[in-house]
Amino acid sequence: MDLETGVCQNYAKKESWRTVLILAYQSLGVVYGDLSTSPLYVYKSTFEEDIQHSETNEEIYGVLSFVFWTLTLVPLLKYVFIVLRADDNGEGGTFALYSLLCRHARVNSLPNCQLADEELIEYKKDSIGLAPQSSFGSSLKSSLEKHRVLQRFLLVLALIGTCMVIGDGILTPAISVFSAVSGLELSMSKEHHKCSTNFADVEVPVACIILIGLFALQHYGTHRVGFLFAPVVLVWLLCISAIGLYNITHWNPHVYQALSPYYMYKFFRKTQRGGWMSLGGILLCITGSEAMFADLGHFSQLSIKIAFTFLVYPSLILAYMGQAAYLSQHHIIESDYRIGFYVSVPEKLRWPVLVIAILAAVVGSQAIITGTFSIIKQCSSLGCFPRVKIIHTSSKIHGQIYIPEINWLLMVLCLAVTVGFRDTRRMGNASGLAVITVMLVTTCLMSLVIVLCWQKSVFLAIGFVFFFGTIEALYFTASLTKFLEGAWVPIALAFIFLIIMCVWHYGTLKKYEFDVQNKVSINWLLSLGPSLGIVRVRGIGLVHTELVSGIPAIFSHFVTNLPAFHQVLVFLCIKSVPVPHVKPEERFLIGHIGPREYRLYRCIVRYGYRDVHKDDMEFEKDLVCSIAEFIRSESVAPGSVNEDLVKDDDKMTVVGTCSSHTEGVQMREDDADKIEAAGPSELKEIWSPPPVIKLRKRVRFIVPKSPEIDTGAREELQELMEAREAGIAYILGHSYVKAKQGSSLIKKLVINYGYEFLRRNSRLSTYALSVPHASTLEVGMIYHV
Repeated sequence: MDLETGVCQNYAKKESWRTVLILAYQSLGVVYGDLSTSPLYVYKSTFEEDIQHSETNEEIYGVLSFVFWTLTLVPLLKYVFIVLRADDNGEGGTFALYSLLCRHARVNSLPNCQLADEELIEYKKDSIGLAPQSSFGSSLKSSLEKHRVLQRFLLVLALIGTCMVIGDGILTPAISVFSAVSGLELSMSKEHHKCSTNFADVEVPVACIILIGLFALQHYGTHRVGFLFAPVVLVWLLCISAIGLYNITHWNPHVYQALSPYYMYKFFRKTQRGGWMSLGGILLCITGSEAMFADLGHFSQLSIKIAFTFLVYPSLILAYMGQAAYLSQHHIIESDYRIGFYVSVPEKLRWPVLVIAILAAVVGSQAIITGTFSIIKQCSSLGCFPRVKIIHTSSKIHGQIYIPEINWLLMVLCLAVTVGFRDTRRMGNASGLAVITVMLVTTCLMSLVIVLCWQKSVFLAIGFVFFFGTIEALYFTASLTKFLEGAWVPIALAFIFLIIMCVWHYGTLKKYEFDVQNKVSINWLLSLGPSLGIVRVRGIGLVHTELVSGIPAIFSHFVTNLPAFHQVLVFLCIKSVPVPHVKPEERFLIGHIGPREYRLYRCIVRYGYRDVHKDDMEFEKDLVCSIAEFIRSESVAPGSVNEDLVKDDDKMTVVGTCSSHTEGVQMREDDADKIEAAGPSELKEIWSPPPVIKLRKRVRFIVPKSPEIDTGAREELQELMEAREAGIAYILGHSYVKAKQGSSLIKKLVINYGYEFLRRNSRLSTYALSVPHASTLEVGMIYHV
């Protein structure tokens, strides 16, 4: 018996390690595509303008030393060993850190948060809610919770990092593809090269064609060709490491001595200000490091650590050492291209390496584009970006999405950067500033996570900021000196996106405040009587609202203008919560509004910022089935509602989706002649009466035989089925937001022009549900905020 148990345990352990290694292999194509292509342009960008490669080799050795220690301290030490541990229930990225801080310090920027949200399983991870052990942590927590200025500063800091990631999504494809294509210069024959007066006439069109093809294929998704990503990057890493090892052994076996930090001192002593300014080029060796944390949700900490530590890191070090070894023995610089990557590649291998490099650049660009889509979706979910059309390109692979508007915008901007700059120097200046800004934001947020979330000493947080912040600040200041030489691009892009995000968030917040101030009281609803003073027609009416309590003003506006309403009315609120995922069994919060016979319900649907919204048909089925389960559970255990979760006029019950309560009510929608009866010993069915007219579908609820439900609940279920068969109508509020009279000029500009322009050009709040136009009824209102 013990022997068999041991065999099973070893088998399970082998299976787990097999899974980790498979994830590590797959992460090569998604996480490390950008980082692995940096050897294409680091040395060329560094020696482009500020420093020159001399026969003493002090410059090339110094650059190699800087590259080695930067790769060791930032991606390896900071990200692999520290930042990766700050995951938000397995998710990473700037918004994951912000989400952690929001939950620990209660500084959530979402307006419609509830006490019930804090009961979510993922919300309560790692003793969230406990006071920090240190007095400084407690005072910091209380200061964040009391002062709105600090909360807004924290949000703006997270948005700055997000905007720079979006800017990196524009710059990375441009510099990666352009640098890979630049290999054509050496791969072509000397005769052709002599006849070519300006090789950029070939480089730029080829790079633009590749970029257009890359963005044009985004709507197909990457799941069909994604299996090629990891092999391409793996071949590329093996290729550059083999070439680097060859150059080390063939040209300069003693180049390893340059890994000593002493050569950084010699580098600065000789180059002085020029060497400091050249750090903007050295910085490019860590582009893509943030992806290790941002893409954590697709893999695991261990798989990402294994892939970087045992393959990516040594391959990059060998590649940079090989280039330095070659350049240390070749001091005659015939042209600018002679300092680049391809010059160190043996002549017979240049064409194959060129092809692999272009493929690797495309894979790296694909990863950053998909990452940009993902972070914009997160911003939109948390109310910080206008709603956009999100298409899920794969039903099996989580996180593969496509946003048409953003895709074409990225393509236009990427082509503009490629055509406008036409060289890697200015592209590198722009990309470097975007990368180092994101890292600085991560360092600042991590220091708060160390104190508030990990409950560590404030001295540890200060040490973290001082050590890594000093390194990154050095690179940041060097990048800023290149403002006029390309570094202005990420700043301009980040400023534009930051304005859009702040305007949208401010307008959304003011609109919600107006809804809260003008909501209708329950007493007004009760005074209308069971019929609500109007005729109740067949069907279900879904009134979409942002409110989590009270009756929205659009309902009273609707009732006073129309003489009829649906027999079942659901006030539906679809909201995001500051967690990456909400489990299906916690998806819905459902409660009655008014007496039971009114057939009025409030349904709050909760999604995490990385959750996939279901389409309309599946969502409707989950919604109706969950209301039926709520009716049954209320009948069986009327005192089971947790009143501590509710602070307003409604009692809400947590109800999961159909798949999560398999022991509860199940709904079937079948043709009348294809309905299969359930086993009488386990289930019993509640049928809707025969319809007067022929319907396409018949609805039935299958409820557990035991425990019994009362007559009132049975009638309520019967009426819900009749309403479902009659159809569902979506009642949407179409708002026009205007600033109040007497508002400041800035507020009028922001609300009347900025927010209104974004609202008119964004998707409706219910677009994620694919609401059919034939079943939609809009109620117009003017909001004076």
